[in-house]
Amino acid sequence: MSTMEPSKVLTSAEARTSLGSVMKRYRSGGSSSPVVFGSHRKPEAVILPYDEYERMLGLLEDAEIASTVRERIDAGEPEQVELGELFERVGLDRQDT
Repeated sequence: MSTMEPSKVLTSAEARTSLGSVMKRYRSGGSSSPVVFGSHRKPEAVILPYDEYERMLGLLEDAEIASTVRERIDAGEPEQVELGELFERVGLDRQDT
């Protein structure tokens, strides 16, 4: 988790007022900086471009997979399974791949 504080926190009213210009900037390929806002300038929510949101979801998924792999490695030696047996266990025919 990042400990970076946003450089500017808008009030909810300021965020609402500027939403149109933010969306125009995102669509035009201009700055894709997140817009942070909340009551009394306390960071509570973020508006960011959808492609940035998707990128972040991918990174979170990668981190989750890495954590699962680490847990499995720490748990000990994994069961050794031949590829053909693995295909059979999950109901696949090797000829279909």
